[in-house]
Amino acid sequence: MRRWTAGLLVLAVLAFLAGCGGATRTAAVAPQAPVAQATPSPAAASCGNAVASLRPPAALPAPGQMPAGSYLRAIQDRGRLVAGVSQDTLLFGFLNPLDGQIEGFDIDVLHQISQAIFGDPNKIEYRAITTADRIPKILDGSVDIVGRTFTINCDRRKQVDFSSVYFDAGQRVLVRKDSTARGIQDLGGKKVCATTGSTSIDHIAQAPSKPIPYPLADFTDCLVAFQNGEVDAISTDDAILAGLAAQDPYAKIVGDRFSDEPYGLGIALDHPEFTRFVNGVLDQMRANNTWANLYRTWLVPSLSSTMPPPPAPVYRD
Repeated sequence: MRRWTAGLLVLAVLAFLAGCGGATRTAAVAPQAPVAQATPSPAAASCGNAVASLRPPAALPAPGQMPAGSYLRAIQDRGRLVAGVSQDTLLFGFLNPLDGQIEGFDIDVLHQISQAIFGDPNKIEYRAITTADRIPKILDGSVDIVGRTFTINCDRRKQVDFSSVYFDAGQRVLVRKDSTARGIQDLGGKKVCATTGSTSIDHIAQAPSKPIPYPLADFTDCLVAFQNGEVDAISTDDAILAGLAAQDPYAKIVGDRFSDEPYGLGIALDHPEFTRFVNGVLDQMRANNTWANLYRTWLVPSLSSTMPPPPAPVYRD
């Protein structure tokens, strides 16, 4: 896996304009034996099982043959899938400064959806959005889907729909290598950065040790603030922290997970047939080992030295 410095990544982000289109490289996904599935994350009580999604159809329509009158057909006729993504989350969705392409785990999941709709993985128009933009961009129709390390929870389910869980993350803490902090419990009174509109910034504010939440628009902003000494730590999903740590040799990730962050793809509530279709694609990815290959390509060894099974889908109908 290539490693980019924070400076290169910042320059690349500034060069990338939100709303631009284009294709990115797709990781090799050679079929392998099915991988065992993990137990889904616990549900929040206020909406039953928060991660339960709509069951996919028994069989997906063939690429290029989306049903007439459906939202899928509208996407097909448009000729591209419009996706809200990150441009600065190394390993999941980031702008490669060497070739100007967006790449990462989330991006390759979106490639699989484009392949299933069009028979072409690259018919995607990327819209670079912030964490706080994810729900508004779905609600105003600016994007068809959001693939941006998007945690499923009950509050968000009131506004948008989610696919089944395609990645399980958990919040931890990034500090300097000379720090004695062992986790969020040791950061009382310290400035801790996370992105505006994220579950991470809420968890920082709720921590019993009373750290000082320091919200910024993007993860790159947090990393620059951390390197400039403006904040003492960054706390967000371990999957995201792994990408930040890869850019800073003087940083380390500490502590156990203190939250559960199940990622889903965000979709408008009024397009249930699209949610079902996406869940069918995710089921295929689990079964044919595509998910495992993407994990191996992007996240071993940065996040984990071993291959976990993909999250098991949970359906509510």
